[in-house]
Amino acid sequence: MAKGPGGGRAQEGRAMKPTFKLEGIYTPLITPFHADGGIDFDGLADLVEHLVAGGVHGLISGGSTGENYAETVEERLELARFIAERSAGRLPVIVGTGAMRTPDSIALAEGARAMGADAILLATPPYSVPTEAENAANALEIDRAAGLPVILYNYPGRMGVSMGRAFLDIVGASENVVGIKESSGDVNRIHTLACDYPNIQMSCGMDDQALEFFAWGARSWICAGSNFLPEEHVALYEACAVRGDFATGRRIMTAMMPLMGVLEQGGKFIQCVKHGVETAGLRAGPMRPPLQGLNADEKAELEAVIATLKTAVAAIVEGE
Repeated sequence: MAKGPGGGRAQEGRAMKPTFKLEGIYTPLITPFHADGGIDFDGLADLVEHLVAGGVHGLISGGSTGENYAETVEERLELARFIAERSAGRLPVIVGTGAMRTPDSIALAEGARAMGADAILLATPPYSVPTEAENAANALEIDRAAGLPVILYNYPGRMGVSMGRAFLDIVGASENVVGIKESSGDVNRIHTLACDYPNIQMSCGMDDQALEFFAWGARSWICAGSNFLPEEHVALYEACAVRGDFATGRRIMTAMMPLMGVLEQGGKFIQCVKHGVETAGLRAGPMRPPLQGLNADEKAELEAVIATLKTAVAAIVEGE
């Protein structure tokens, strides 16, 4: 597939290191559902067009924001193929391979390769709590199945263990491993990655630390909020990573912090993101069980925060 501003992959059949530059805002797409739980592909098509128009730099299929844990492998591959076909080479497409069972992750990795995806997102299997060596062996098996650039996904809060130094020392030796989405929330991990693993591109995966990531050299932000606020997230990236204007970046981040608080509180992250998509005039639909939607007060709070944020960021951007 053709490459957007953020990605590029080595040509098939050439014995060279795959390349993929993590540059910009990458959106882990929600999965719109109908009331009966079926996938709303028309709603998903509209979301892809919304994100392309909003200026994001890449699309991620099959992340936790897309409710991957409530979908079959076949559904996840169907969603990934649809997103890749709909984007039609306008943006890089990354396919999430996270799953509890290694054979499922391998099937997703092989599917990503077959559909011509630009990269895969590779997480620790949840619940099993592997050792560093076990986790590394698992990651390398998925890496071999994909044969694509690999973006690691460190999220110990969901997975139970961290991708520590022993893991990174083993897996980082693979030429395919080009980046890491860091979602630990530990600012010391930013320092470790920036100073000790400069060969692995660091991407912000903890929304309220985006400014810190950019200050330490990250060039990308994988952020669910960009599903419904793409221009505002792009504005922060451009201020900090493109222009190095951290004074403006701090003003934008200050305006965005109330949203971070709403998204992260009460364990209703996906519900908030899906309602945010609805406020943008798009269809998101319900969550699949066990999650349930926001109540009226929660919706009103989120809508007020979004409206204030949009006004504040627009004023900052217009005043530059």
